[in-house]
Amino acid sequence: MIFEGFTLQRIDTGEATIRVRHGGSGPPLLLLHGYPQTHVMWHLLAPQLAREFTVVAMDLRGYGESSKPATAPDHEPYSKRAMARDCLAVMERLGFPRFAVAGHDRGGRVAYRLALDHPERVRKLAVLDILPTGEHFRRADMAFALGYWHWFFLAQPYPLPEKLIGADPDWFFRHRPGRRSVFAPEAEEDYLRCFRNPETIHAACEDYRAAATYDFALDEDDRARSRKIAPPVLVLWAARGSLPAWYDVLAVWRDWADDVRGGPIQGGHFFAEEAPDETCAALQAFFAG
Repeated sequence: MIFEGFTLQRIDTGEATIRVRHGGSGPPLLLLHGYPQTHVMWHLLAPQLAREFTVVAMDLRGYGESSKPATAPDHEPYSKRAMARDCLAVMERLGFPRFAVAGHDRGGRVAYRLALDHPERVRKLAVLDILPTGEHFRRADMAFALGYWHWFFLAQPYPLPEKLIGADPDWFFRHRPGRRSVFAPEAEEDYLRCFRNPETIHAACEDYRAAATYDFALDEDDRARSRKIAPPVLVLWAARGSLPAWYDVLAVWRDWADDVRGGPIQGGHFFAEEAPDETCAALQAFFAG
């Protein structure tokens, strides 16, 4: 049974109701998932991490079984800053005013925004298979546009992507190579069940619309002011992914933080599920240090 021994609850943050699982003992560690998943993406790592940490895994607002707040013309309700506010509220409710955080994909973007906006609350930060949002858009070329086409598709004005995805959400979820061979059946069942919800599809599109507008503007402002991430940063990326082919990953992150370390993990983008032992070892060594 996945997440055996963990407690499942809903926490009202004042802006959204968040599905949360927590368990273990030791220093608090918040885990944030990516698109198109839920907190269940951590099911192979959470039990191991719970031996040393109090692990908290949550569905981001708009995803999974968390609520889907109404959006706004500027997409702020689905910005990473808004999602970071949910993180703070969840951890406060659980009694953790200061904590470590690891985020994969979209969750990584929430995690670094959380560390930028609230450095006093974040002890350490791990980001999995991402660069800062603003860096991607500023450096975009044809290779990026073709490889990350979904960034531009999902960010199109409502309701174009919602209607196209909603016509066959199972196909859209599964059409990208590798997903079916990586996800455990129990995990994929949770992802798909939630992804079929039209409200989830709309919220995910709002997430990407916020990235191309609100989040990008925040990153550009931080870059212009040379504002940096204060806590130590661990950067992990997929050895078979696109990041190492296109970027000097650590060099990019060292423009955003002074204390940066990390390296590749064998596997593709979903390496937390494809190479859980290697991923877990890297996170344990970093967060326990």
